[in-house]
Amino acid sequence: MREVIKQLWARHSPVLLCAAFAVFMMWIVPAIATAQTAPAAPTVPIPQVNIGVEQAKNPQQVVGALQILLLLTVLALAPTLLVMVTSFTRIIVVLSFVRTAMGTQSVPPNQVLVGLALLLTFFVMNPVIRDVNTNAVQPYLKNQITQSVALDRAATPLRAFMFKQTREKDIQLFYSISKEPRPAAQKDVPTYLLIPAFVLSELKTSFEIGFAIYIPFIVIDMVIASILLSMGMMMIPPVIISLPFKILIFILVDGWDLTVSALFQSFHP
Repeated sequence: MREVIKQLWARHSPVLLCAAFAVFMMWIVPAIATAQTAPAAPTVPIPQVNIGVEQAKNPQQVVGALQILLLLTVLALAPTLLVMVTSFTRIIVVLSFVRTAMGTQSVPPNQVLVGLALLLTFFVMNPVIRDVNTNAVQPYLKNQITQSVALDRAATPLRAFMFKQTREKDIQLFYSISKEPRPAAQKDVPTYLLIPAFVLSELKTSFEIGFAIYIPFIVIDMVIASILLSMGMMMIPPVIISLPFKILIFILVDGWDLTVSALFQSFHP
């Protein structure tokens, strides 16, 4: 049987190879042609952003561009405005005094103090925020008033808050520096003089509260230092021994509640 197969393959092998090659070409050529004529797969469109400067066609376009520029400037200065014209300065300084007086270098961390100061600021400024929203923001969004009127209405409650917390001595200081004529009423005081006087008054008030907070902690340090000195333990730093006692006493008297209560009473005596 094997001999018969070998004889047949020897006789007809060229014919079989030619037939196999012909079948292969008949199959591969249409496949290549189909692949070349098939449409390409759709690509994902990539957005293109064009930023340019063109000539304005009317004054309204110029006013709109200036309003956008003013809005971006206000947003960039928003953190500074929050610090300068609200209760944030007094609150963050007092909280920093509390941490320093206790002797804990980074506890609570700065992020916690700043977050707490922001929340307390929104709580203190809530009446002012509601007044601004009711009398300025909502009418402006409903197109009932113009932008200038909205700014004037928004500044009125904010100025009233700053006047309530600002000392007359500080306002007089900036008037004497700027050589401006003395105003006849509060409404005549310009805002650019009121804001630095307000910040200066806030720093003075916060330092007064911080001094009152420091006194009990200094007493604890003095008592611990006297006890260690009488026991002859002069090589041990008193701060290490007094720190747990200060934390314990601060917890027992509910120090955070007392601090926050004192802060709110300083704004609303």
